[in-house]
Amino acid sequence: MAVNALAALRGALGFLSRVPVGHSDASWEAFRRTPTAIPAAGYPIGALLALPLATIAVAPARGAAVPTETVAVAFVAWLYAVTGITHLDGVADLGDAAVVHGDADRRREVLKDSSLGVGGALALGLVVLGLASVALLLADLARFAPVAAVGLVVAAEVAAKAATATVVCLGDAAHEGLGSALTAESGPRSLLGVGVVAAPVTLVGWPALLPGIAILAAAGVVAAAALWWARSRLGGVSGDVLGATNEIARVVGIHVGVIAWTLS
Repeated sequence: MAVNALAALRGALGFLSRVPVGHSDASWEAFRRTPTAIPAAGYPIGALLALPLATIAVAPARGAAVPTETVAVAFVAWLYAVTGITHLDGVADLGDAAVVHGDADRRREVLKDSSLGVGGALALGLVVLGLASVALLLADLARFAPVAAVGLVVAAEVAAKAATATVVCLGDAAHEGLGSALTAESGPRSLLGVGVVAAPVTLVGWPALLPGIAILAAAGVVAAAALWWARSRLGGVSGDVLGATNEIARVVGIHVGVIAWTLS
């Protein structure tokens, strides 16, 4: 069991990031049968993403000399260097599908079209702008509360992965492909394990619980919205839906987490 769990975690890291592990067939098979590996991978991935902010904490004197805007840009660039743009492509595809006129079949055709339309460009712009704007806040926060800044990034990443895993557990694929490869092996019963793995992020603002709870709640709302939209507009879940859920839940989670931390 432990060996399978480790293989699933390696597979999750290989699928959800550019970390050079988990690209074997055995890791992939273990991963797609283990939805709990998705939020579990959020912890190490989130720690990697927070490195630009942690640098300010490790070297505060040097960090103070680096403009906030520069740190924010470095954070965004580093994020996509670590995670890749595969999931961001899902945002673009769903943006195009969201604005097209027609039924579910027509929208699924748009998802397969590699060209970028106005809807996809707008969706990409909103996600990247949302990430860049909150990166500014995180860079400022890291100067006087570095542990909180790093913790919010990790918590939002785990919550985003939990949202993706929720869609995997509760969704049915619209057609054969990546979506069906994941959803076919999971079900609602697997959701309990996903929640257990993600639960520690509620302690990110300890002793205040509001930031962590707010981040998880926000991710849950994104997952519910993604499921509703996929079922009503596409006829089911696809790989693009999973990727977009991850990207949107991350951005929403960090924003909500920063707001909740400020209020707590």
